[in-house]
Amino acid sequence: MKCIFCGNLDSKVIDSRTTEDCSSIRRRRECLKCGKRFTTYEMVENTPILVIKNDGSRQPFNVQKIKNGIIKSCEKRPVSMQQIDDLIASIERKISNSLVQEIKSSKIGEMVMDGLKELDEISYVRFAAVYRKFKDITTFINFLNSVN
Repeated sequence: MKCIFCGNLDSKVIDSRTTEDCSSIRRRRECLKCGKRFTTYEMVENTPILVIKNDGSRQPFNVQKIKNGIIKSCEKRPVSMQQIDDLIASIERKISNSLVQEIKSSKIGEMVMDGLKELDEISYVRFAAVYRKFKDITTFINFLNSVN
């Protein structure tokens, strides 16, 4: 690691600790040439994930969009913010662990619906009604019958 004081490339690590949010490692270093100490942070490089929309366009993955949709579908339901955050974290983990750089929006929608189905059936139906864009009441009734 390059010393910020003298530019020397040799240093030794004196102390290593994880940050409070465990997202990076803080390292105290000492330059082997000038003896001055400095701090560096080491973190995992996140590769950006792109969402492939139904029209074929791509946009960066935005977890806030998922959260907004879930919150809207859970309005006036006995679902806590902790349950919503846990569901979102689970979906985000599945996407990250899949090691893909692109994911279809339909796949994300299915993950949300699967999670909501386990969490609260009414919220699941609300989300599905908007997500699946039912064109008429018959299609919606057929969907409701398939839930049972």
